[in-house]
Amino acid sequence: MIKNTGQKKISETMVTKSDITKRQEQLLEELNKCEDELTGQELHRQLIESGKAMGLTTVYRNLQVLIKHGLIRSRHLPTGEVLYTPVDRDIHHLTCVQCGETSKMEGCPVKDIHTPKTNPKKFQLLFHTLEYFGLCQTVIKLRIKRTFSITETIFVYRAMFIASIY
Repeated sequence: MIKNTGQKKISETMVTKSDITKRQEQLLEELNKCEDELTGQELHRQLIESGKAMGLTTVYRNLQVLIKHGLIRSRHLPTGEVLYTPVDRDIHHLTCVQCGETSKMEGCPVKDIHTPKTNPKKFQLLFHTLEYFGLCQTVIKLRIKRTFSITETIFVYRAMFIASIY
């Protein structure tokens, strides 16, 4: 459990500046600079470019600590890639399960849903996630095209077979 030492709190969590390391603070700074989500490798590259280099394993280990502190959240893509962003960003996505393409949704459909007034477990809500999964237009068009070409091939083979009988 993280003790509140009365120092400056980070975000809405009970984490204080003294509860996170300099490296974790650097990761938070880089994530806050960027408008979009970042992979661990992208964060690693940005840290090197800004003169704050740390090992890739260190980046991933500290990202996990920041997730446990409730300061950042991760989003897993169907491709296996993981994206990180600060929890105060209310971003939702549409994700293609075939190719992994993601699109940001406009607005937040969850924002108007009210959390229960009574909280028997004294649960502190930090953030929410919402993601839709489906097929993007590119994949749909490829599937339709593939279906037509298979149908055309079957039609040609049938025609050739019928012609060979006569």
